[in-house]
Formats: sequence, structure tokens, C-alpha cells
Amino acid sequence: MRLRFAHPEPAAEKSRVWPVFLPYAGCVGRCVYCAQHLQTGVAPASPASPASLDTARRDLDTALAEALAAGRGPYEIGFYGGTFTALPGNHAERFITLAQTYRERGLVTRVRCSTRPDAAHAGRLAALRGLGLDMVEIGVQTFEAGVLARSGRGYAPDAAQAACLGVREAGLALGVQLLPGLPGHTPEMFARDVAKAAALGPETARIYPCLVMAGTRLAAMWRAGEYTPWDVEATVAAVAEGLLELWRAGVRVIRVGLAPQPELDAAVLAGPVHPALGSRARGLALFWLVRDQAHRLGHGPKGLVAPRRYVGELWGHGRELAQAYADLGLTRDSVRPADVTDFEIWTSEGDAPPAPP
Repeated sequence: MRLRFAHPEPAAEKSRVWPVFLPYAGCVGRCVYCAQHLQTGVAPASPASPASLDTARRDLDTALAEALAAGRGPYEIGFYGGTFTALPGNHAERFITLAQTYRERGLVTRVRCSTRPDAAHAGRLAALRGLGLDMVEIGVQTFEAGVLARSGRGYAPDAAQAACLGVREAGLALGVQLLPGLPGHTPEMFARDVAKAAALGPETARIYPCLVMAGTRLAAMWRAGEYTPWDVEATVAAVAEGLLELWRAGVRVIRVGLAPQPELDAAVLAGPVHPALGSRARGLALFWLVRDQAHRLGHGPKGLVAPRRYVGELWGHGRELAQAYADLGLTRDSVRPADVTDFEIWTSEGDAPPAPP
């Protein structure tokens, strides 16, 4: 018997994103875990005032003009950090208008931003869409009421769901950001978060496992014994399950974990830190996919054809999944990398597909 199956991950986006970080700008307070200046590498004071937002916009204009003159691009502009739709005055409009001028000149293809659920008002979204905004990423973090309260988010689960629906109703593409491991959060809650997020039809998702950063209220809670972060293994397993569910719903997961920054690495006090956290979760998700197909065969598999693009994560980080595959009956000698799009698994030598020329 032979089975062919596809990896459920949607095709990757080909465009390059030009990130514009505006940490804390537009935020009405700070959540217990938040350390945006460490996550982005941008000093917290620089973009927080109207004057410094003007400076940030002028700097962006200069950088985009240089990129255009040098023939680089095209790019998708992403406004991250802070609460973009709650920037003071008309700064959000002015940022998007600037990006739109470079869209007209061929350098920019798309404009996205991130914001909080309680700042994603229908009229505001419609106005920004009219100026050229294409996508909004909502910092959902979780749909669990108690976890939101303990994390200082300041809104209820209904607000998060309404914001996501409002983004789509405004004709904008939706992205969701989830933060497993917040105070009071469990892997079972995260599984519910993923299911609810997937049902809202987002184009993309980001998963940022919660870390304890120096200088945050979460650090004080951790020191006082009021918060225990998830460990690495529990996080990898929970994220792997989330990846499979999101992929099967057609959602591209564009980030797992925070991008490394020297200041960030030095400031992490506790939490699921691992240099290959995302790839470990992806590898485990792939193993579960292969295992489930192997179980469908009813007999131990004799071999597997694997698309070459997935071979790097097939065995897991440092070959940590090699024994699990061996327990299924698959070893390095029985796995055949090939320039194909689908996986193929079989139970007897007579069922093996012909080797590629």
C-alpha cells in the first residue's frame, strides 16, 4: 500500500517586508509582559512623541527614496510596535500616505500595520483603508478572559473577536498574533485560542511564546513566585499543534518567537528560550503529520519520499526526532529526498515508487 500526502502549510509569501518599528507609540498603557524596545531594538523614547513620530516618518521617507534610487525593492511596508491605529493626531494617516506615494512609484506593493483589538474601530479602519492600508494584524494574544485580565490587556475576549471580524468587514486582510504562556495560560487554552483564531479566517498568524523580560511587571511577578513560564518542551509541543491547525485552515504562520536582538537576549530572565524554537516546532508538526499517515497504512512503513525543501526539518533540530522516526520504521536509509511537491509513504518494497533518474 502506498499513500501520497501534501504538507498542509500554505505557500510562502514572496514579497519582502520593510519593517518600521514604533514601540509604545499609541499605547495607553503597558501590558505586564511588554518590552517592545527590546523586541524591536528601537529605543522606547524615540518614536513615542509627535515630534519623534515626525522624525521617524522623515527617516522612512529618506530611506525609501534611497532604495528607489538604488533600484531595490519592491517591498511591503509594515508598521509594528505600539498601537498604529491609535497614534496621536493624524500620524497614522501621514505614514500610510507616505507609503502610498512610493507605491505609486513602484517601490511599495502593500501596507500593513499591527494594533490592539480595542483600537481597531470600524470607522478608523475604513479611513485608513481608503488611504492605502491593506492589512491589519490584531494583537489578540489570547481569547481567555482570565488570562487577558491577569496580563493587563484591558479588553475582553469579545473585543478581540469583534476586532478581527471588523478588519475583514472593512475589506482588509487579517493577521492575528497569539502569545502562549501568559499568566494563567495553559496549553489547552492555547489550543482553544488557535481554533478560535483559525475560524476567523486570518491570512497570517504570528506566535510569540511568552518570555520574562527584565524591567517588566511580569519579571516582578516571576520573582515573587506569582508566575511560572512554560518550559521549552511544553512550548514546542503546543506550538507544533497550533501550527498544524493553522496550516490546515489555510493560515500562513509567518513568525514563531521573537527575532533575536542582542538587547533582547541579554534581558530575558526566564521562559521558553531556544535558538531553534520555531524550527523544532515545525519539525515536530511534520513528524506528527508523517506518523498519522503511517498509522493510516495499518502496517509499519518501509520508506518515505520527502520533498527536498522539508528534509532539513524532517529529522528535527540536531536529529532529535530520528529515534521517533525509527520507531515508525523510517531511517535515513529508507527516506528518499526528491524534487517533488508531495510526500509518499509505502508499506512494502513492491509498493515503492520508482527512483527518480
